[in-house]
Amino acid sequence: MLSGFALCPGLFYDTPAQDGMLSRIRIPGGILDSKQCHAIADIAENYGGGYVDITNRANLQVREIRSGINAAVLEDLQNIGIGSRNFAVDHIRNIMTSPTAGIDPQELIDTRPFVQDWENYIAAHPTLSGLSAKFSVCFDGGGKVSVCDRLNDIMFAAVLIDGRVYFRLYLSVGVKGKPPIDMGIVLLPESCLPVLAALADVYLNYTDPNSRRKLRLRDLLNNLGCERYLQEVEQSLGFKLTPQTSFLEFSPVVVGESVNSKYQHIGIHPQRQPGLFYIGVVLPLGRLESHQMRGLADLAQKYGSGTLRLTPWQNLLLTDISERSLTDVKSEIADLKLDISASNINSGLVACSGKKGCAASATDTKGDALALAKYLETHVSLNHPVHIHFSGCEKSCAQHSHSDITLLGVTLESDNGTFGAYHIYVGDSLRGEAIGDSSQKFGRQLYQYVTVAELPVLLGQMLQTYKIQCRNPDESFGEFVNRYEIAQLQPLFSQVS
Repeated sequence: MLSGFALCPGLFYDTPAQDGMLSRIRIPGGILDSKQCHAIADIAENYGGGYVDITNRANLQVREIRSGINAAVLEDLQNIGIGSRNFAVDHIRNIMTSPTAGIDPQELIDTRPFVQDWENYIAAHPTLSGLSAKFSVCFDGGGKVSVCDRLNDIMFAAVLIDGRVYFRLYLSVGVKGKPPIDMGIVLLPESCLPVLAALADVYLNYTDPNSRRKLRLRDLLNNLGCERYLQEVEQSLGFKLTPQTSFLEFSPVVVGESVNSKYQHIGIHPQRQPGLFYIGVVLPLGRLESHQMRGLADLAQKYGSGTLRLTPWQNLLLTDISERSLTDVKSEIADLKLDISASNINSGLVACSGKKGCAASATDTKGDALALAKYLETHVSLNHPVHIHFSGCEKSCAQHSHSDITLLGVTLESDNGTFGAYHIYVGDSLRGEAIGDSSQKFGRQLYQYVTVAELPVLLGQMLQTYKIQCRNPDESFGEFVNRYEIAQLQPLFSQVS
């Protein structure tokens, strides 16, 4: 049975939110077929608000649920492969991999089989329900569209060593909010599943099944130490984990993001399969209306392999499109009121559920983000995306890694009462100029208590200044602002009217 202590939403039980009940649908690896898309669109219309939200783990959320989803409907979803076959473990976080797994021309190995193997293992071992619902695993195949920067408890990252593919093991340890750290261990692909099972079993040994707040793996490693934890994993496995030796040459893993790397999937791109292409579609704030989901599913069935791929950047891919069909698919995507341009302001815009969906939020983040996007679309033309993150509180649920610009919702008091406003953070907090407890998470604080009415014009000025004064078209907004002290940026941005 599912633990009554689970705090994260799932498919088989609803979680209260400000706008009704919330149901989360795990999509391992982010891949859905056309039939599954139509079924989920039906759920959103019949039980929810008529839309789905893609999360930063490539899950789907159905919001505004007013009555529980019928048990027979849930069983039908299971029968077509939606949700875990074992509801007891369905609350565990989604398994993450690159949305271009198996089609990325640069990848070292297709990670989709590893995702499916681990999903099957979880379903077959209900004792794993005792782990924190936030237990998270990631497989990165070493391709162009990397997920190595994503926050996960455990990551297997493909590398090439002496012409052979291995996986390097990364674990979440140290300060909260940092990507996992290289353990200096390399594994053959066939060793990944048994090692992952042992990592989970040792973690489970230290987890109190009766505790409401389950121990996070990062906290266990900080207390126990990585060396002892891995020693116990080796005892469980019955063999030693192979360290990376200095005489072996390997292609390094970059845990972090190159300039604009998170948007390299947007637009039309060739696949590793000759003559086929994938198309990255921009979803405003990760939201997909039911009719749009059905329309994209039909496009995938008509022109591609019948599948959609959700991304951790809250967009999606249509795959396996022939070159002769690209023009037709692009036109039909536009008919659905969606776009495939990486320069679209929505491609880099992220917001949490906000005040309408969460009691912790100080602001209507989604509404404010949409208003900002509408303004910027007619006032600023960007060469490539700027990542703008709206967070209604300091928990930063929608985006855990750094953004170019973060807008943190706060409450502002006046003679007329209280209303929402934003603190604005930019660039890299490691320069040491940030103010307050939010600095390490959000960057350097540039402005305080900016009202919602002031926000569009101010952001427009900031982006226009960046566009005019950046060193070259490839310089990101984050790189641009990091060239300046905070005291220099405010007058710089005020120069543009």
